[in-house]
Amino acid sequence: MELGERSYPVEIGAGTLASLGRRVAERSGASRAFVVTVPPVGRRYAGRALHSLRGAGLRTTRIDVPDGDATKNLGQVEKLYHALLEAGADRHSVLVALGGGMVGDLTGFTAATFLRGIPFVQVPTTVLAMVDASVGGKTGVNLREGKNLVGAFHQPRLVAIDLDTLASLPVRERAAGFAEVVKKAAIWDADLFALLERSAGALMDLDREVLAQVLGRAVEIKASVVSRDEREEGLRRLLNFGHTLAHAIEALQRYRGLLHGEAVAIGMVYAAERSEALGHAPPGTAGRLEALCARFGLPTRPPDFDRSAYLAALRVDKKKQALRIHYVVLEGVGSARTVPLSPSEIAAALPRKPATKRRRSGRGAASAGAQRGARARRGKAGER
Repeated sequence: MELGERSYPVEIGAGTLASLGRRVAERSGASRAFVVTVPPVGRRYAGRALHSLRGAGLRTTRIDVPDGDATKNLGQVEKLYHALLEAGADRHSVLVALGGGMVGDLTGFTAATFLRGIPFVQVPTTVLAMVDASVGGKTGVNLREGKNLVGAFHQPRLVAIDLDTLASLPVRERAAGFAEVVKKAAIWDADLFALLERSAGALMDLDREVLAQVLGRAVEIKASVVSRDEREEGLRRLLNFGHTLAHAIEALQRYRGLLHGEAVAIGMVYAAERSEALGHAPPGTAGRLEALCARFGLPTRPPDFDRSAYLAALRVDKKKQALRIHYVVLEGVGSARTVPLSPSEIAAALPRKPATKRRRSGRGAASAGAQRGARARRGKAGER
């Protein structure tokens, strides 16, 4: 990630937790390391991380936070402040975010604001965090009114990706993470999109060679965009493709039900359909995107909230300016731009009243889709 004095490496490999301590010490210059994680991840990987950190001469402390996106709030940030102070954290300390995107966002925001800013390191353990949340320096927490409405830009000193940690990731969360890879391909790289179409089964089966190639390319895209527009003043807005509706869905569901990547998949397909309807994308663009999301077992239809509820959620979107939202539309697979649209223009294709039956919406549909995807992969070993 090229950002002048704040540049940092994103390292992708297998078994890299063993060398984490040395790399954290080199990149942070800290004498103490605080590993922030959630209990399920901590049980599997915190021991290895802490052992490596201690081996590099760092004094260590582990802090667990509750699992789930509902944890990403200001109340939890305050609890982290108190835990750090009670353990003697100072400006020579480094926070290590070990877990998914929620842990990275929460830890990064805490690091950005504790003692006016201390170093932190991202050690993502989910596909979504590896290709998106851990790279780029966006940190933040949710409010009741919407997602990521309080935050800061605070770049990590290092992003250390250990592919071996994906082995314990549930299939559903694995699929949700690949939604962010699909997003990057859809807005930026038609060749990557075609590779995803050919290799969805191998990726879900964690074929290490294909996984390293695809995740590496996804990180390169994110780094290329952020290096040119760190503060989201123009180009970086493209990375919000699918997120406008996704964030509205998550807020309406109070961050329960759909996973973030599942909501993004729904938002992307909807945005592609709006792109075609508004004349920005050629016919067939949305269908191809929906078919790829389905290959990963992802839902593609919005949950049954009334349009008025969606409008209320869209009106607090953080990307809004002068009553319009910088909405990302496709110009075709691999190309995108933003257009200023009002919440009403965005929501025009959403239902006015809850439908009695909609296909492939909600958690159950996502799980069923993942099961269908698993069956399809078992029958298509040649995709490897």
